[in-house]
Amino acid sequence: MRVAIITANTAVYRGTEEDKSAEVIRQLVTEAGLEVVFMKALPNDRTVLSTVFQRMADNQLADLILTTGGAGCGPDDCTPEATMDIVERPVVGIPEGMRAHMLPMTKNTMLNRGVAGIRKDVLIVNLPGKAGAVKVGLEYILPVIVHALDIIKGQS
Repeated sequence: MRVAIITANTAVYRGTEEDKSAEVIRQLVTEAGLEVVFMKALPNDRTVLSTVFQRMADNQLADLILTTGGAGCGPDDCTPEATMDIVERPVVGIPEGMRAHMLPMTKNTMLNRGVAGIRKDVLIVNLPGKAGAVKVGLEYILPVIVHALDIIKGQS
């Protein structure tokens, strides 16, 4: 399965911050046997993000789009909105499960607004922005994501 990793963070996009979360995602999905075909930081801009998500899905450039950043309560955070602008079918259980798993570790998990959904046959999942939270959350949901991709592709 082909994975695109998109960091929604204007500071990372401008090169003023390091992208630790995307590296964690790359490591975990590679260890799971998935192929990273795209990895890029983009600004926290709803139109830019939704356009990139839509083009990737519609042109079948990836089977899975994992985002990090932009899903909190900050004034510029817009990744969930950009995702929902283009998904055809929400998959609410993935982010709900991740938040439920992480809640005993930190109550701040309640501030994550990440969503997941399907466009065409591409699954899009919003992950937290912090590297530690990405690791804990993605390790928990990755087996389910792989199974979901099989179902979406009609392989299960």
